[in-house]
Amino acid sequence: MLPTLDIKYLKGIGPARASLLSKELQVETVGDLLRICPYKYIDRTVIHRICDLREEMPFVQLRGQILEFEEEGAGRKYRLKATFTDGTGYVELVWFNGIKYIQKSLKVGKTYLLLGKPTLFNHRFAFSHPEIDDADNPAIMERKMQAHYHTTDKMKRAGFASKQMGEAICTALAQLRPDAIIDPLPPYLREKYALPDLYQALCDLHRPLSAEAVGTALRRMKFEELFFLQLDILRLGLNRKRTTQGFPLRRIGDLFNTFYRQYLPFPLTEAQKRVIRDIHGDLRSGRQMNRLLQGDVGSGKTLVALFAALIAIDNGYQAAIMAPTEILAEQHLVTLRQFLHDMPGIRIELLTGNVKGKARRTILEDTERGEVHLLVGTHALIEPKVRFARLGLAIVDEQHRFGVKQRAALWEKSSPCPPHILVMTATPIPRTLAMTVYGDLDVSVIDELPPGRKPIQTVHYRSVDRPKLFAGLLHQLNQGRQVYVVYPLIQENEKLDLQALEQGYVALSEAFPQYKVGKVHGKMPPAEKDAAMAEFVEGRTRLLVSTTVIEVGVNVPNASVMVIENAERFGLAQLHQLRGRVGRGAAQSYCILMTRDELSQTTRRRISTMVESTDGFVIAEEDMRLRGPGDLEGTAQSGLPIHLRVANIIRDADLLATCRKAASEILRFDPEEKLPQNACIWQHLQHLKKLRENFSGIS
Repeated sequence: MLPTLDIKYLKGIGPARASLLSKELQVETVGDLLRICPYKYIDRTVIHRICDLREEMPFVQLRGQILEFEEEGAGRKYRLKATFTDGTGYVELVWFNGIKYIQKSLKVGKTYLLLGKPTLFNHRFAFSHPEIDDADNPAIMERKMQAHYHTTDKMKRAGFASKQMGEAICTALAQLRPDAIIDPLPPYLREKYALPDLYQALCDLHRPLSAEAVGTALRRMKFEELFFLQLDILRLGLNRKRTTQGFPLRRIGDLFNTFYRQYLPFPLTEAQKRVIRDIHGDLRSGRQMNRLLQGDVGSGKTLVALFAALIAIDNGYQAAIMAPTEILAEQHLVTLRQFLHDMPGIRIELLTGNVKGKARRTILEDTERGEVHLLVGTHALIEPKVRFARLGLAIVDEQHRFGVKQRAALWEKSSPCPPHILVMTATPIPRTLAMTVYGDLDVSVIDELPPGRKPIQTVHYRSVDRPKLFAGLLHQLNQGRQVYVVYPLIQENEKLDLQALEQGYVALSEAFPQYKVGKVHGKMPPAEKDAAMAEFVEGRTRLLVSTTVIEVGVNVPNASVMVIENAERFGLAQLHQLRGRVGRGAAQSYCILMTRDELSQTTRRRISTMVESTDGFVIAEEDMRLRGPGDLEGTAQSGLPIHLRVANIIRDADLLATCRKAASEILRFDPEEKLPQNACIWQHLQHLKKLRENFSGIS
């Protein structure tokens, strides 16, 4: 454990700076400050000459004297300038802020070390707000590599930039006694994974003597964070399995068997059978099920969810399916009723914001009496007024779109045990992310498409290929097929994007006058949008021009072509989701990625991935590699039970897997958390848990 002394008591900080550090960087203690990681290092052993400066150089260090100061401008244009020389040439120094302090602290003729980025202006190099130190200061001469720290604009305006951060950290390091630190990683673990102790790692992180020392220190700090993250998640799953009771749903009854023998629309794949066996094993165990069901677009997850619901209903319990949008909830209802064909003994109802008045009251009353066996809905299901007689199974679709607290509310819908939880996602998650975001869930994967499905052919057309596109569309339309044409709708370009959609609608209407063209986007009135969707679903509209509102929830087996305009503006995961809207019937289906003619290297790689692969998991891995920190990271890291300051679950994927293995071994050999050699581990984990409210035990 590092010092828990309030940061305001550290020399050079005080109450005002402590408040700033707390608000801007969540730094409360000296220990928090020491765990801040530099974002770069500059080698201070190299001193450049002014005559050797080039414009493309990053930060450089010069040794020389200030010859003169000069004040220029007035008001907002007021600035202080100085001429600096090292004997080989002259550069200009410029300050726009803190001018009185500069005039008071810097002297003409004194030798200084200057650090800054050279900018060429009027054939002369200039440095704006350079970092300047006394060249005779022994502490400066000791520095080999100088750490630089991220600070916010608010901190910089308050005079607390990277230099001041470094000074505060060095003060904290100087006061740190190695024997006063309780290292959260025991010696045997550090030895096994070749990690330095915490004190050495902090010294090498903030005052390194070499680049190698930085690398070793960084690995140690990242290992610690990821190890405790994995330990917490795995421990949570282990404790849940040992302690959380679940309703024992042991019976495979009449509804399940009748549906399987008489109503099943097509044979189950081996993958679906395997997953149903996994689910039944959980349901009959007497422990609460918490299972993640991953399956690519069109792999048959809804059918598996229905079998799980039938097991619950056969055992005298109710089931619920919660979807993120009304259109997806309605699609689930339609799909389930198509599967069941009014099969006797089961009543399915829909509860969304659109269900109002007497119909809503009836559904609520009948659900509370147990007369509704399967309730499909949106977040309306977790409203306090919704009461179940005996909720045994809660199925959450597209789980990543719900907040943790929303999912937590499902637990309160059932007593004395929480309901069994089945989480479904149609967005394949890279294994690295799945083991972290869903680390305490058991995972089942449907890795087969239903029989009769042909892989979708994906092709890339550029703007110059539009005549070829129209010829292909006409061929498909003449064969009786339907077509989606999707345009992006990005918030900052909303107006332009909607104009592009309208222009596309007009162009298609003119190109195919013999076929009805519809349009739908999220800015339309709901009734108008629903009517346009219904016309396409029923086949009256043959081409549908749309934004990504059709990304989930639309099932039109006759639609065989998906055209994605401006495909370069979509992420890989979204392109894959859109492609999954076709290929739902027996006909060969196509996805056409339309882009502008000139593309960046990254965009070409992204489009090539889509053309070459229809495997959602391959695409998810590539998406993670291409985007790195971004939307995936935001989704993944924002809901973690332990705050990560240094590590990143996407960039540090390999180390994450190593840490998971290490955490698994600790739990295997010390499940009761009583071995004396691991006392520091369990003590530190409790400390981390106090720092962050933890909801990760709930699905």
